[in-house]
Amino acid sequence: MSAEEVFHYEVEKSDDEKAGVTTTIKCHGKLVSGTTGELKNTVKELIPEGGNIVLDFADLQYLDSSGLGVLVGLKASAMREGQCRLTLENLSPRVKDLLSLTNVASLFAS
Repeated sequence: MSAEEVFHYEVEKSDDEKAGVTTTIKCHGKLVSGTTGELKNTVKELIPEGGNIVLDFADLQYLDSSGLGVLVGLKASAMREGQCRLTLENLSPRVKDLLSLTNVASLFAS
């Protein structure tokens, strides 16, 4: 795997009186079948804590069907828990198109 294919992320937490606790996960690289496990485990551990979880894709270069599947699964888990809001931000045009084509965009709009 070359350097640009490596997926990594940083987790930042903030607390706001109005919004409550927000955990932002800044994603870098490619979210593909070989790299989804760590993100999935990290987010799954955060969901029971409640609050807002934001996946920031400003530096995400690529998302494949495995990455998309993990996002849908995490959103379903967050909705099931009921006390957590999972959102995506800073999507590239390609990722926006992928979410639209697969009818997943509406899932993350709620």
